Amino acid sequence: MQALTQFLLLPLFAALALAEDNSVQSTGVPRCGASLHELNKVLRIELNANANCVWQIQRNANQTIRLIFSHFKFAPSSSCETESIKVYDGPSTNSPLLGQVCNDTDAVPVLQSSTNSLTFLVTTNSVAFTRNFFVFYYFFSPEATENCGGQLTGSNGTLTSPNYPAPYPEFMYCVWHIQTAKNSKINLQFQDFFLELDQNCRFDFTAVYDGLTTNTGLIGKVCGRAQPKFESSSNVMTVVLSTDYANSYRGFSAQYTSVPLPGPVEPDTLLTCSSDSMKIVLSKSYLASLGYNETHLQLNDPSCSPVITESVIFSFPLASCGTTKKDEGHSITYTNIVSLSATGNIITRQKSIQIIAKCKMENNSTLEVIYITKNNIIQNTTAVGRYKVSMSFYDSDSFSKPVHQSPYYVDLNQTLFAQVSLHSTDPNLLVFVDSCIASPQPDFGSLTYDLIRSGCNKDDTVVTYPPLEHYGRFKFNAFRFLRSFASVYLQCDILICDSKTTNSRCTEGCISRQKRAISSYMWKTNTVVGPIRLKRDLRSADHSESFTKADAEETLNLQQYSFYTLSFVALISNIIIVGTVILKYHKHQAGYSYQKIQSSY
Repeated sequence: MQALTQFLLLPLFAALALAEDNSVQSTGVPRCGASLHELNKVLRIELNANANCVWQIQRNANQTIRLIFSHFKFAPSSSCETESIKVYDGPSTNSPLLGQVCNDTDAVPVLQSSTNSLTFLVTTNSVAFTRNFFVFYYFFSPEATENCGGQLTGSNGTLTSPNYPAPYPEFMYCVWHIQTAKNSKINLQFQDFFLELDQNCRFDFTAVYDGLTTNTGLIGKVCGRAQPKFESSSNVMTVVLSTDYANSYRGFSAQYTSVPLPGPVEPDTLLTCSSDSMKIVLSKSYLASLGYNETHLQLNDPSCSPVITESVIFSFPLASCGTTKKDEGHSITYTNIVSLSATGNIITRQKSIQIIAKCKMENNSTLEVIYITKNNIIQNTTAVGRYKVSMSFYDSDSFSKPVHQSPYYVDLNQTLFAQVSLHSTDPNLLVFVDSCIASPQPDFGSLTYDLIRSGCNKDDTVVTYPPLEHYGRFKFNAFRFLRSFASVYLQCDILICDSKTTNSRCTEGCISRQKRAISSYMWKTNTVVGPIRLKRDLRSADHSESFTKADAEETLNLQQYSFYTLSFVALISNIIIVGTVILKYHKHQAGYSYQKIQSSY
């Protein structure tokens, strides 16, 4: 009975889809380009050879635009360079590139603007062929998030369309990310599925991706009445539901389960990056599980051999063994490839394997990414490292003898020579002192003084030397706030650039703040040196110590001197007293006669 009902209803669904298709064709959209201001619109575009058409979407509203290419057909064998759709985040093709659609696109492209305007350019090559594109867009408020989609992380679970089993809403875009345990894959089964019917699923559709993104890895796109099944190659899968403005149906109910995978799924590798070298460690057991051993491995430069222990270890300087270097905005990436291939056989059924190792030199973050493609195995391992930088004072402008004394005692207005050193084996790097501040506090609190800012000398005594390979140098005079504080510390921001890049930040010198906003450099860090103190503090400390010893001796001598003085004064006083008594006695004899005391007897 259910099958009969579906059989009777299918012509009705097809008729509704055909009616919607006809309504799209009758919109009267210009054949090559247009300026669009509607709240939502469907575009059916047909182009021939050598087309160059621009569509601009803009509306005076505080909303963003979602643009969906639900069906596209380019000329056979065309490349992204000769034939594509480029989408720009703004009102013209001079706006930032948001994305590109071409013959190799393995997804249902859905692009979202950051403002109320969006532009896309369709370019075709000279091949005589009718290209077909089905596009629809709508404005929406990003703060009004759709109540659907989400993260599913259990070993099994269910997902349903919004309002299921009631009809789903219009203009919905729902994304479910499913992630199960490692060393497993995902089976997705739709028990009930009812979306708008269309031969190419241009209106309402569900798309399933093999991975955590919707940019690539499309497993399938479905619509209409069905009970589709999908299977991932790893433990991650993404499910998308997209609906337009008409003909809503019941939607779907689906269940997923995780299935254990046999054998090693994640490659057993380790990548370590330092300022000097790259180290790749491969497990022998992992190589054996793929049918290889250590004799099958080589780097970009085959002459660089690994060290064989319990593991296979490649360790080499960053700028050697065929390593390539790439500027990537505010970082430098070093890349080498470990290739595994069967040797000695004319015919082989083993998969060729490439292990791509990338050292991305950044400031203070760590990242490791590993994945395997479905065809020939390409393992991509990225580790983030740090350049090693140090700063020291030197005794002269020859910069040959570093000052090892700490604290560094100097005279006021003495010329100080500072050098920043990059410790790296890559010879094609430049060091640039971008900014340098002084502070009496080692944590560089509120009280600071600019010596260098944005490559510009802010102190009259500062002289910077031209960049010299791995060294950044400058000199300055010991400044006067040493009179008020016991110590001074320096902190400098250091930029590291690729010397082969023309017009890099390291060669620009002093720039204004406005220009600095668009200037690029490869890597940035800071380094601290100090403290600096005045020599008078050193002399004061030495004098204080010697004064303490002399003072103790002088105090002892003074005590002895006081004792002798007091004794002498006492002696003189006694002599004066005795002399006075004798003198009085003689005077008494001269003025008076003695009376003889009568005896009482």
